[in-house]
Amino acid sequence: MDENTAAENDSDMNNCDNNDVNKNNEEVRIETDPAEEGTSNNSINVQEVQTAGTSIDNNCSSTTRTRNKNHRNRHYRNSNMEDSSANESVEEEPVVNEDNNTDSTFSFEDFCSTSHCSTSTLNRETDTDSETEVPQALKKQKPLHTWYVVPEVLKRQFGYSSKLHSAELFRNQCYGSLHCVQRLELMYKLEEHLGCVNSLNFYPDGSLLASGSDDLCIVVWDWKIGKCLLKYRTKHRSNVLQSKFLHINGDLHIVSCSRDGQVRLARLSKEGAVRENRKLGIHSASCHKLAVLPDQPHIILSAGEDGVVLSHDIRKTKPDQVVHVKIDGRPVPLYSIDRHPLKTHEFCVSGQDDVIRIYDQRKTDSPFSTCHPFKKTEKNHYRGLHVTSAVYNFDGQEILASYNDADIYLFDVNSPPGEYMHKYEGHRNGATIKGVNFYGPKSEFIVSGSDCGNIFFWEKNTEAIVQCMPGDDSGVVNCLEPHPQLPFICTSGLDWDVKVWVPSCETEPSLEKLPQIIKKNKKARNTLGLASEAPVLWMLWQHLRRSSSSVRRRELREMNFDSLELGPIDGLDDDDDMNETVEDDEDEEDDEDGDNSSVDFATECTTS
Repeated sequence: MDENTAAENDSDMNNCDNNDVNKNNEEVRIETDPAEEGTSNNSINVQEVQTAGTSIDNNCSSTTRTRNKNHRNRHYRNSNMEDSSANESVEEEPVVNEDNNTDSTFSFEDFCSTSHCSTSTLNRETDTDSETEVPQALKKQKPLHTWYVVPEVLKRQFGYSSKLHSAELFRNQCYGSLHCVQRLELMYKLEEHLGCVNSLNFYPDGSLLASGSDDLCIVVWDWKIGKCLLKYRTKHRSNVLQSKFLHINGDLHIVSCSRDGQVRLARLSKEGAVRENRKLGIHSASCHKLAVLPDQPHIILSAGEDGVVLSHDIRKTKPDQVVHVKIDGRPVPLYSIDRHPLKTHEFCVSGQDDVIRIYDQRKTDSPFSTCHPFKKTEKNHYRGLHVTSAVYNFDGQEILASYNDADIYLFDVNSPPGEYMHKYEGHRNGATIKGVNFYGPKSEFIVSGSDCGNIFFWEKNTEAIVQCMPGDDSGVVNCLEPHPQLPFICTSGLDWDVKVWVPSCETEPSLEKLPQIIKKNKKARNTLGLASEAPVLWMLWQHLRRSSSSVRRRELREMNFDSLELGPIDGLDDDDDMNETVEDDEDEEDDEDGDNSSVDFATECTTS
């Protein structure tokens, strides 16, 4: 009697299962309009759904045979067609059937191919998964505090050895401690420019600060009191990209370079008068960076997008070509140059490729050393990346390089190509030619701006992020200049001001928003940071800046400069202003006619 009842229940269940499958097939036929079957790419193929339904019938029949063997162990599981179209529950045993699993997996992938599953949905799922993951930059081991002020002060008071606890050692340990980085906060903003601030440089003793801007002016600040000491027009025709003090006593000597390719020298009195403003040389393309050294104060190295490195001696009338960087006969646009702090004849350049080249100025036929983080097998994968900035550490044994839409790498100058010491993650370098720098008297920390408008600090050895603070309201921080003696730092970006940061905060940073910031930067890099698109975006951004700066220059020429309160600061009267305009026009005529010797020389450099 029990066997007959079980058989009847099984037959009823099979009939119900078959009816459910038939209903699902009929529903698919009703939803699919016959007139739209040939035109709609997103319509479901009825024949394939019927095939999937047939596979369900086979599954049901095999399940029925299994039920006849064992009637007590019954439970339900979802069919494999739940993800496709027929959402139903089938009564079967927990028996693993390899053939059925293979068929069901194939039918699901086949359904995905026929229904044209959008890749955007898959990308969103991937993004959702990535949002739940902890960023790699946050998995680094946090550094511990190794210096405390109270024990060190007590040791000095109790008369410990002066060699082990000297004033200089106390100062260096304090300025290079983790406390000074984590307690940085904004002291004030220096506001005088009428455009983006592109360059910052401290006077050798740290008492003054020079800033260059898109408004074609350079401002000298007494940063300790937040006061503008003097401001002068550089005679550049495009954005001022770099300005540096020369280590010369007496009058202030400031050298500058610009997007117009010119390298100019200004000699200023401490009262604010412009005694001299002349052109040292010119590149055939934009000139981004300059390099100077204390022991050679009269010589300046400049690197331009024409691939040429020029040496300008302010005692001479013409520059000398040092090197012309080429690959396969084509010049490599250069974005950065830095000189070795101890070896005056050594310098490094970087530009529109992934290689940092180290040259000896006494023999520049070829670089005596190169640095890049990618192996030969990875070259094709990272093709299109370039170095926006490369700098030496305090003793010249390490080079720090920032890559566009990639990370920051630390190299040992003696290591072979393809090897690096550390990699620093979390920021984004994609919108501008962004700088990077060391922080601390012994280069204990790494500091960089980001497209998200924040300033990132990493501990050099652990690669951990120890500080992240908002540094630009417009969204991009480009320039970072640490003080040469004190644990202060100045930053600038797309905002029209300079921000001064000091370690005066009473509490350590919480860094609660850091995971969201890192994930946002990573997502922006993955979606927009393609190497092939980065140059195009950069060119468009350049065009916008040029357009805005040209409009601003026309407005400034039409305005009365007396209304800008530049009279006593510039040290120029109306006659001097007219003379400067005439001289500037003469320079333009010389440049166009090719009579200027420095222009001819730069042209020869690019064609050699």
